[in-house]
Amino acid sequence: MRIHSLVLDGVFDLGLAAITDTLSTANQLAGSLAQAPAPVEVKLVGVRRRVRTAQGLTVPVVPVHGVRKPDVVLVPALGANMPDTLAARLARADVADAGAALRRWSTAGAVVGAACTGTFLLAESALLDGQRATTSWWLAPMFRQRYPRVSLDDSRMLVTSAGFTTAGAALAHLDLALGIVRSYSPTLAALAARYLLVEARGSQAEFVIPDHLAHADPVVERFEGWARQQLAHGFSLAEAAIAAGASERTLARRLQGVLGKSPLSYFQDLRVERAVQLLRTGSESVEQIAAQVGYSDGVTLRALLRRKLGRGVRELRAGG
Repeated sequence: MRIHSLVLDGVFDLGLAAITDTLSTANQLAGSLAQAPAPVEVKLVGVRRRVRTAQGLTVPVVPVHGVRKPDVVLVPALGANMPDTLAARLARADVADAGAALRRWSTAGAVVGAACTGTFLLAESALLDGQRATTSWWLAPMFRQRYPRVSLDDSRMLVTSAGFTTAGAALAHLDLALGIVRSYSPTLAALAARYLLVEARGSQAEFVIPDHLAHADPVVERFEGWARQQLAHGFSLAEAAIAAGASERTLARRLQGVLGKSPLSYFQDLRVERAVQLLRTGSESVEQIAAQVGYSDGVTLRALLRRKLGRGVRELRAGG
C-alpha cells in the first residue's frame, strides 16, 4: 500500500509525527504476525519544494508531480488552529494547489483522509461536498459556515464517507492513521494501538467546551447563559427564545447554523457537561447529580451519559 502524506508549509508538528510514527510502528510490528501484511510505503509529498513545520523544522518532501499514484493520501493539520489565523492560511496559493492534487488523486481512486485543521484543506477542494465529515470541535462553527454542503458531525472522533475519512482534533491523527491500518489489517491495527497506548475512542463529545462554541454567535451565547441557569428546571423553547432575544424559529436556525444542533439537543449537552463535572469533582450519588441537572432518576442520567459519551459513571469518575 502506498500512502502519501500531503504536507504544507506550517504543518502541525504533532499531527505530522503522529501519522508517520503510527504507520512506522505498524510496519515494524507487521513481521510479528503469523500472516504478515505487506509493508506500507509512506512518502511525504508537497506542492512546494521548501516546507517547514509550525515549529520551524524542515520537512524533506517529494514534489507531488514526481510520485506514483497513491492508494491513500493523508492530510495532517495546519499549525494555524484558530478561526482568524486559519482563514488567512487557507487563502494562500499552496492550498489551492493542494486541492488540485487531492482532486486528481481522488478521481484516480485514492482514499483521502484528513485530521484537525487538515479537514479544512480537504473541504476547500470541494471533495467533501455532499459527504459526512468531522473536524476539530472548537472549529465546528467556522466549518459549518464555510462549507454548508458538508454534513458535519463534530461529536465523532472519526467519520468515514465514500472514499474519505476525517478525524477530529490534534491526537485524532492517531485515530486516522490507525483507521487506515485497520482497513487492511485489523489485527495489526489492534497491536499497534496497544504499543502506542491508544484506547478505543469514538467520540470527541467528552472534550467539547460548550461555552467556547457558544461565543461564536451572540444569540447562541445568550441562549447558553440562560440554559445553564435552567438545567435543574427543564427546557422551554418559548422561554429560551425570550431570553436569547430572538424568535423561536430564529433561535433554532442560529443554533443549527453555529452548532449543528437543536436548542433541546444543546441543552442536553450542557446537562451532560455539568453531570460529568459533578461526577469527577464531588462525591454525590448519581441520583443526587441527576436531580441537579433536571432528571428524575439516576437511570435516565446513566443512559444519557452512555449514549452521548460511550462511557459509564464508573469510567467517568475514574477518569477524573
